[in-house]
Amino acid sequence: MRGLEVASRLLGERGLLEQEAGADTEAAELLTFLVPGARADLQAAAAQYVLALTGSSSGRTLLAGQAALLRALAELAVAPAPAPSRDASRALVNLAADPGLHQQLLAANPELPARLLSCVLDSQWPWAEEAAAVLANLSRELAPCAALMEKLMAAEPEQLGLERLVSALCMPTYNAAAPLHYLGPLLSNLSQQAEVRAFLLDPDRCVVQRLLPLTQYTDSSVRRGGVVGTLRNCCFEHRHHKWLLGPQVDILPFLLLPLAGPEEFSEEEMDRLPVDLQYLSPDKQREPDADIRKMLIEAIMLLTATAPGRQQIRDQGAYLILRELYNWEPEPDVRMACEKLIQVLIGDEPEVGMENLLEVQVPEDVERQLQHIDQQEQLELAQELRGKGAPQT
Repeated sequence: MRGLEVASRLLGERGLLEQEAGADTEAAELLTFLVPGARADLQAAAAQYVLALTGSSSGRTLLAGQAALLRALAELAVAPAPAPSRDASRALVNLAADPGLHQQLLAANPELPARLLSCVLDSQWPWAEEAAAVLANLSRELAPCAALMEKLMAAEPEQLGLERLVSALCMPTYNAAAPLHYLGPLLSNLSQQAEVRAFLLDPDRCVVQRLLPLTQYTDSSVRRGGVVGTLRNCCFEHRHHKWLLGPQVDILPFLLLPLAGPEEFSEEEMDRLPVDLQYLSPDKQREPDADIRKMLIEAIMLLTATAPGRQQIRDQGAYLILRELYNWEPEPDVRMACEKLIQVLIGDEPEVGMENLLEVQVPEDVERQLQHIDQQEQLELAQELRGKGAPQT
């Protein structure tokens, strides 16, 4: 009965472990119920208690200092039934959401990213979504992102791990028990690495083309936003802009369509638009997530870095979609980003030697002045929108 009494006390007195005095003793007591071989009911109760602790900042900080407990938690997260893997995985999601705890979490579990990745890519693992969420949180920081990328790129044959990750993301039925929406932000974080962008932009692999339809994925803004973030990161590679905008990929309609509304255009204007953006239905809705709208605008802005890119985007009628978006957009920062893109498209071309906007060197003092101007303009725009009310579609 001793085990049941202790577990009950732990669950009933949630503040017990959160008190620093005696924390090590209580952690050691709790650890006995988390290790392999513990009774299933006690293990489940202990995992629930740890999960509850991770819901508060003080609880997460205290747990981060208990390396043995973190190791046991990681073991539970990848253990098969009847282990309480789901609660252990959810606790790791909460711990990984705090960047300040990544160092302790990885010091206690150096192989954690690789082990979770194996769970994510296992099409039969029931808690793969939780594992993907842990990796999405961890990969926001450079060190765990680099460790995870090394594991992906080292798979045999070469880059098989990354290929499997992309395939799972593009196949909603990959795991019948887990939707794997968090593979979107995971890939977005990974695509900040040049090696991953090189893989995604390899013309022989046809990876970007598989991602494009997910910009319209309605079942999850998490998956959709992660894919848009990935595409935006790929657009930093200006050497690939001609290919991205060309017929092999034709990325622009996929970036513009979520920004388009139900507005009608004249026949002359309609002819300038890509076929996929012509004669949209009267109930066409724009992307509902403001952060995703901004990322779409930023991706198009990156594609305007070179003179040929700017001309092609003008020729495909992007201004028409952006003009209507600007008139509709209720969020000040998104509206400001849209305005800047419009200015690039309708403004004069840069002088000779400065045609590639991504390669222009801006002095630090000028950059600070521009940032200050941006902040002032955004504040004024917010005040203007508050005075007028949000535009109506």
